[in-house]
Amino acid sequence: MSTVEDRLTELGLSVPEVAKPVAAYVPAVRTGKYVHTSGQLPMRDGSLMATGKVGGEVTPEEAYECARQCALNAIAAVKAEIGDLSQILRVVKVVAFVSSTPDFTGQPGVANGASELLGTAFGDAGLHARSAVGVPVLPLDAPVEVEILVEVA
Repeated sequence: MSTVEDRLTELGLSVPEVAKPVAAYVPAVRTGKYVHTSGQLPMRDGSLMATGKVGGEVTPEEAYECARQCALNAIAAVKAEIGDLSQILRVVKVVAFVSSTPDFTGQPGVANGASELLGTAFGDAGLHARSAVGVPVLPLDAPVEVEILVEVA
C-alpha cells in the first residue's frame, strides 16, 4: 500500500474501483509524464451520491462530500492508468464543475471537498492550481464533476 493509500485509510477512505464511463471515453489518459482524468462524477458503489443543483436540492455540505468522492474516483482512474500511486509526483490542476442555482456563488467551497482531500492524500505534492466553475447542468443531473491533471515519474 502506498503512502497515499495509507493516508486515505487514516481518513476511513479507500481507493474505489474505477467508475464506468457514462459515454464514449476512457477514465484517464497518460501522455508523457502527465495523466489527465476525464470528469469524475460523485459515484459511490455504482450510484450517484446526490442529484440536483447546489443551492437547490443539494446543500453545499452535500456537494462538498460529492466533490470529495469525485476526487477519490479521479485517484482511482489515475491508479488504473499507472498502477502505483507513489508514481504521482504532483497534482498539477483540478477543475471542479458545480451544477448550481443562478444565485449560488459558493463553488470554491464545494471544490474544496476535492482540493482538501488531494492535499491530505498527497501532502505538498497535492497542492495544485484549480478552477471552480458554476454550470447549469451536469451529466446524469450530478451536482459536481471533477477532473484532475497529475505529473508522474
